[in-house]
Amino acid sequence: MNSEQLDWVALDRLREGFLTGSAANGPYWESLSDLSNYDVTYAERIGWKWDALLGELRLRHWSPPAGGLLLDWGCGSGVAGRRAMSAFGADRFSALAVWDHSPLARTFSATRAREQFPSIEVSEFTDTGQPIGLLVISHVLNELPDDARAQLLALVERAAAVIWIEPGTHRDSRALATLRDQLRSGHRIVAPCTHREDCPLFQAANERDWCHFFAHAPAGIQNDSNWVRFSHRAGLDLRSQAYSCLVLDRSELPVFTTPPSTQPARLLGRVEVFKPYARFLACDNAGLHLLELSKRTDSALVKRLDRNPPVPLYALAHEGRRVTAITQLVADESSESTPSDEGHPDA
Repeated sequence: MNSEQLDWVALDRLREGFLTGSAANGPYWESLSDLSNYDVTYAERIGWKWDALLGELRLRHWSPPAGGLLLDWGCGSGVAGRRAMSAFGADRFSALAVWDHSPLARTFSATRAREQFPSIEVSEFTDTGQPIGLLVISHVLNELPDDARAQLLALVERAAAVIWIEPGTHRDSRALATLRDQLRSGHRIVAPCTHREDCPLFQAANERDWCHFFAHAPAGIQNDSNWVRFSHRAGLDLRSQAYSCLVLDRSELPVFTTPPSTQPARLLGRVEVFKPYARFLACDNAGLHLLELSKRTDSALVKRLDRNPPVPLYALAHEGRRVTAITQLVADESSESTPSDEGHPDA
């Protein structure tokens, strides 16, 4: 990104639409230049969220069925489809299709995809009832009228696999969790949940909580003068991006197998680390639990949770709030992680 070449007027207009909610009133792209400016700024930040979730899926050795169509629905500039294609490999898919209510967005995203993946067929999506191998959806829930929502959910119902990312706000996360409860009967939930029970967010005691995670910017971004200028102009914190997610597939195999007397659980939000212990919110098939992990139980993990947290999936047991046993469910390479910093969710 070269900040000297950005169209700041267009970026300011787009940002205003996202913040005020007017983006939900219809297509907001006025030119291909709008999409080009968005693609290297706001969309790139969204791409970091996709990198985080896709990175987790790769560590878990999960991939969509081979040979199917990759559909990027509500594509915008096409960052979700391109990130998924890069993560799983273009040869895993038969073709890439893009759809957006804006013809400009469809044109831009298809062109960018053809440039990046010249060996694969790329087209604008026309729904002929064809099978969908992987459906990717990104940052659309707060812009969908009822008819578009119904159209999207019909596509979800027939897709072999779905990866869906939304902003990590309280409202957007809980909206996605509502859809999770609607869709679970026909799909296996791969992420974020470790269970198929009712989402515990909707219990009265949990009304302040939400299911969200943090993606970190690539190394060096905070020292890049172009990104620093952009973040100041847009009023954004580049250290981390909050997101919520939903990953579905059609497998009937259990997602996790855990040691006896433990439950698979995912940690939500940010872990708080104090001198003698770490405190976190964990979700499992019994609900949400505010738990404390003492350094006496696992000092190395407490230290890592403060500086270099692994994928937040664990087999754990607890007595009241005290964690008595905890084991990582996903082996990772800590050298590939980046330190956790305070950040803000996207608008």
